[in-house]
Amino acid sequence: MKFLCLAYFGPDAFAGYTPEQMRAVDDATIAHDHKLRQSGHLLFASPLADVASGTTIDRRRLKLSLVDGPYAETKEVVGGFILVEARDMAEAVSLFDDDPIAAHCRLEIRPLIEDHRHSETGEARPEFRLP
Repeated sequence: MKFLCLAYFGPDAFAGYTPEQMRAVDDATIAHDHKLRQSGHLLFASPLADVASGTTIDRRRLKLSLVDGPYAETKEVVGGFILVEARDMAEAVSLFDDDPIAAHCRLEIRPLIEDHRHSETGEARPEFRLP
């Protein structure tokens, strides 16, 4: 099974960190990603650019609307994601027991729906791949 782990950060998650401390956090998370890759679990991981650099698309009223930044109801924002493969939710959760970024954020782990097909053609979604 594939699981998407979303890392939610509060606005002051790294308040007061020096550039050296931030580098240490980055280095630790990169090392953890390599550990997950070596164990055969990591498919892809990436931090996200600052929330101010994004945009939100809203088509709920059948009219395309763009809004600067993804403004959620909470002050937390998604700051990164990790796509992993695991036997089940218990194994997926265990992969983050020693994840260094977990000390700075809230992690949400959700299974992907992998066998979702077009209702008329039976065609599946395109497979995951990086260019």
